[in-house]
Amino acid sequence: MKLSRRGALGLLAGAGQAAVTSRLLGAVINSPANPVGRVATSLERSLAKGPFEPTWESLKAHYEIPDWFRDAKFGIWAHWTAQCVPEQGDWYARRMYLQGDPAYCYHVKTYGHPSKVGFKDIDIMWKAERWDPEALMDLYQAAGAKYFMALANHHDNFDNYNSKYHNWNSTRVGPMKDIVGTWSAICRRRGLRYGVSNHSAHAWHWFQTAYGYDAEGPLAGVRYDGFAKKSLAGLNPQELYVGPNLVVPDGFTSAQKMLGWHNANDRVWDEFPPAENPDFTNTWFLRCRDLLDTYKPDMLYFDDTGLPLGQTGVDITTHFYNSNIALHGGRNQAVVFGKEFVPQHRGAAALDLERGRSNDILQLPWQTDTCIGDWHYSREVFEQHKYKSAKTVIHLLADVVSKNGNLCLNIPLKGDGTIDSDERQILADLAAWMPINGEAIFGTRPFTVYGEGPPDPVKTGNFNEGNGRPYTSEDMRFTVKDGRLYVIALGWPADGKLKIKTFARGSKELPGEISKVEMLGVGEPCSFERSSNELVVKLPTQKPNDIAYAFRIAVSRLNMST
Repeated sequence: MKLSRRGALGLLAGAGQAAVTSRLLGAVINSPANPVGRVATSLERSLAKGPFEPTWESLKAHYEIPDWFRDAKFGIWAHWTAQCVPEQGDWYARRMYLQGDPAYCYHVKTYGHPSKVGFKDIDIMWKAERWDPEALMDLYQAAGAKYFMALANHHDNFDNYNSKYHNWNSTRVGPMKDIVGTWSAICRRRGLRYGVSNHSAHAWHWFQTAYGYDAEGPLAGVRYDGFAKKSLAGLNPQELYVGPNLVVPDGFTSAQKMLGWHNANDRVWDEFPPAENPDFTNTWFLRCRDLLDTYKPDMLYFDDTGLPLGQTGVDITTHFYNSNIALHGGRNQAVVFGKEFVPQHRGAAALDLERGRSNDILQLPWQTDTCIGDWHYSREVFEQHKYKSAKTVIHLLADVVSKNGNLCLNIPLKGDGTIDSDERQILADLAAWMPINGEAIFGTRPFTVYGEGPPDPVKTGNFNEGNGRPYTSEDMRFTVKDGRLYVIALGWPADGKLKIKTFARGSKELPGEISKVEMLGVGEPCSFERSSNELVVKLPTQKPNDIAYAFRIAVSRLNMST
């Protein structure tokens, strides 16, 4: 069997570990689910039939992002797993096994040493006892959400649904609830589009810290609970922890050097199927297909560069598109998200920019996904009032929409299923702004240019949302809808005059005549003057809010970008 570079490192991690890995591989090879010890081919999998074939070329040739997604513009995400129980922010299930990490220190102090109390036990502690999904959805819809994303599983390899192929799921452990199914039913009743996010393709390397040990201190060399065979839930922890694929070798005496090993090996973002554990890939396919067939979502988010696990991601995307076509009378209404598509794969699915922005209008519709704080709930972020404000969210939304994108915003839940007072205030502030100004957002398309303002240093990509300069009264974003032009001003000019150079008389972007300018939410039209240099709009004496200001402009002839 051919092993990846990191798979070989795992096998060579030491004599004791090699024996463990050898036993694991033997079990995989002889497993009834995978008798030949290899990843199943597309032909061996049961894929829905339809116009899409399981190739990148077919996905790209036939896929088109549906109009409902282009109209929706704004969605809310509940990025919720047992990692929210400790309230220590992102990646707790990995970081609690990294000696010296704040999550490790918190875990030892609060729950005990990870050789005795591991993440399998945090899963059991997760009860979601105060979760009121109907009340939460009321808040989300009031804030303007036109679609909702539920986390189906994270890198911690726990399914938030009634999984047929994975025992570690929310109906058997922890909440004892079908979380995905509950969210799905609520969205369907309310007419909301509904998505699921699947992050578990990385569990096979991301969770390998559970097989580590302390390099220093009184328990140095004692392996963590990754090797445990039983749990309080009566389930096999190896199914949760994925098995020892990339185990840190014996002999480290420095926590810092051990961290370096983890960063160079199991921290690397690997999109390929683990050659040493084909059963993981085959089971992942079954779990994801089960998720799609049971809950029939409109969207499937992958936390992956391109699509996950090589051909397996292409297979599951093909299955989703074809089955969605069958559900909708021959029209594909499904959206699949991936990141950083290579040029030859662009258009096969929707591009997602995580915590990212674009510096211009993108030809194909896309999405920014971001969070008001950490993805998983962090008490520190709340106590220090570090969330994004509603103003920051609206400015980001206006920027993204003007460039042909959507915004999906995570509002992190606590382990008990509630949100805190700061999060409620942010949702309330969004709910106050959206009814008046949402006309300039929802159902719109980009203008020929996204807007104007001083140069912005941001380049299109992931994790760049904090790299730009602060917006001023010179910054504006443009959208169009039903023959009308909209301007969203991101600041209030001190002299009470909005000056738009792009709409000067004779401008190639706006050759038509302007007959009326109205500020949304204000009864009377605004007076304006249009010269060869700029359009000057006189604003009301009082600004209506402290976030952003939308204007509707009637034009005799209007161009559009796409």
